[in-house]
Amino acid sequence: MQREFKIGDTVAVLDDVIKGKVVGIAHGKISVESTEGFAFEFFPNELVVVKENQADLSKYSDIFNEGLTEKLNYQEKKKNTPKFKSTMKPEDLPPMEVDLHIHQLTKSTVGMDNYDMLNLQIETAKHKIEFAIKNRLPKIVFIHGVGEGVLKSELEFLFKQYNITSYAASYKKYGLGATEVYIYQNPK
Repeated sequence: MQREFKIGDTVAVLDDVIKGKVVGIAHGKISVESTEGFAFEFFPNELVVVKENQADLSKYSDIFNEGLTEKLNYQEKKKNTPKFKSTMKPEDLPPMEVDLHIHQLTKSTVGMDNYDMLNLQIETAKHKIEFAIKNRLPKIVFIHGVGEGVLKSELEFLFKQYNITSYAASYKKYGLGATEVYIYQNPK
């Protein structure tokens, strides 16, 4: 199917986001000046004539379109469905667990020295604390491992900057390498 183009037609490019007016037709190619003022040449099979402005067309389209009506009804149903409310008290919820072992935080430690690794672990802990405060989560367990205690001491220093209490996490579940923090929540 060969399309007929005339100088002055508004056209759009099929495989690109270029729209403009036909300014010339020569040797089987169509010259188009884009709405930004740039000149392009295209083959006729790469263009389509735009008869109505898409924004104007959407103003007058059939508002009772079956697909649109289904979508609107689905959104209304979604609004009216009751949200799930937990019957558990916040202090009974299981704590959020954050594993600070470096292999859990990054795919590779190539090019990272000990300072970079420690910094990544501390920044992760800081972000998780701020996330818990923002989302009103009362407890977090930071799994740091036993090691030499450098990360544990840095975490203790970090915890002092927030309104939280830290203590050793469950030995039965985590062993010696975990610290649990309780975040004091201000009532709304």
